[in-house]
Amino acid sequence: MSIQVKNLLKEYGEQKAVSQLSFKADKGEIVGFLGPNGAGKSTTMKIITGYLQPSGGEAWVCGINVAESPLETKKKIGYLPELNALYYDMYVREYLSFIAGLHQLADKKAAVEKVIETVGLTPEARKKIGQLSKGYKQRVGLAAALIHDPEVLILDEPTSGLDPNQILEIRDVIKRQGKDKTVLFSSHILQEVEAICDRVIIINKGQLVADDKLSHLQQQTDKDQLIKVEFKEDVPGELLKNIAGVTGISFSQNRVYSIHCSDAGAVKKHILQLALDKNLNILSIQTGGQSLEDVFKSLTK
Repeated sequence: MSIQVKNLLKEYGEQKAVSQLSFKADKGEIVGFLGPNGAGKSTTMKIITGYLQPSGGEAWVCGINVAESPLETKKKIGYLPELNALYYDMYVREYLSFIAGLHQLADKKAAVEKVIETVGLTPEARKKIGQLSKGYKQRVGLAAALIHDPEVLILDEPTSGLDPNQILEIRDVIKRQGKDKTVLFSSHILQEVEAICDRVIIINKGQLVADDKLSHLQQQTDKDQLIKVEFKEDVPGELLKNIAGVTGISFSQNRVYSIHCSDAGAVKKHILQLALDKNLNILSIQTGGQSLEDVFKSLTK
């Protein structure tokens, strides 16, 4: 296992920031690490990276106990913290060369140029870090995390402050890195997690509440199944709400209804029969699980 935590505990006085938390992540996995504010995500990441000592339990990186060999585990990890601390008076290449030196890389210049290209920093590489936009500063932090080609990549809000085009570019970088690394990816932008991650870990109040493939989680809650149906004409919502098995309904633009239900197959048949009985025209109808946002709300409310 590239990352393993077992019965992890972190206490601040009487408050438990993390409580008996256990999970694993393998090489080649991009794992979404989610939870509401104050759930213990950043605390857990800091323990895995060796920045914090746990009050109990253990954490391993690439089979090495973090508490026993913190320097060895740091060599295996690339870490982008949520508060990306940078030296604003240093030039981009100067800073990355400094980081490469800390990792004792044999060819610092080659490593710097490679990582600048990897994260798309080339247009701004001659500037001081303090002159960069927030999005490019975030790229500098990501470059620093990647420069020593770590086996494990831990990213805390990596797309924070990026515009839509930059998000797509960084998403592509993360996906490429995830092919041969273990990536633990925390974000409040759930659409990003859906786009990047196949597996999701959700914690709430320091405790594990879900650890599964995203597709499985979207099918596991009581009102997990979703039908989206588009009609040619306006349809009174009450007609759809009264269908047996419907647990909720919402209307979006262009006469599209999102219908939550416990049995999508049965409800879909009722909708088709209703359309025949009421002479309604269905333009499209599709079934699927809940969105990650729905799953997240259900598990952490």
